[in-house]
Amino acid sequence: QVRLVESGGGLVQAGGSLRLSCAASGRGFSSYAMGWFRQAPGKEREFVAAINLSGMSTYYADSVKGRFAISRDNAKNTVYLQMNNLNPEDTAVYYCAARKLIVTTSLSYDYWGQGTQVTVSS
Repeated sequence: QVRLVESGGGLVQAGGSLRLSCAASGRGFSSYAMGWFRQAPGKEREFVAAINLSGMSTYYADSVKGRFAISRDNAKNTVYLQMNNLNPEDTAVYYCAARKLIVTTSLSYDYWGQGTQVTVSS
């Protein structure tokens, strides 16, 4: 069992930055691929970024490529999402997720956090 807790969301002006964190409890964090997803009001949950076990491979949605960066610290059981040059279209609840061994950009993750709200004002 893996428990995920996101933090770092908030209200920011367009062009600003936020850094989300996702702390994992439970055993074997380094054996889980990690992903970030988001869900805006009235929309389906969508892939944002993912990272493999070692952190050497990362994947991004086209809409955030070049602005967002995912990273992980296996010693701290934490995954991060650095978000730069935010725009109002990035407003959503952001979720982190864990999947055993194999990274994917789909929603097929084993564990999910409760989410953290990110609001970008124009």
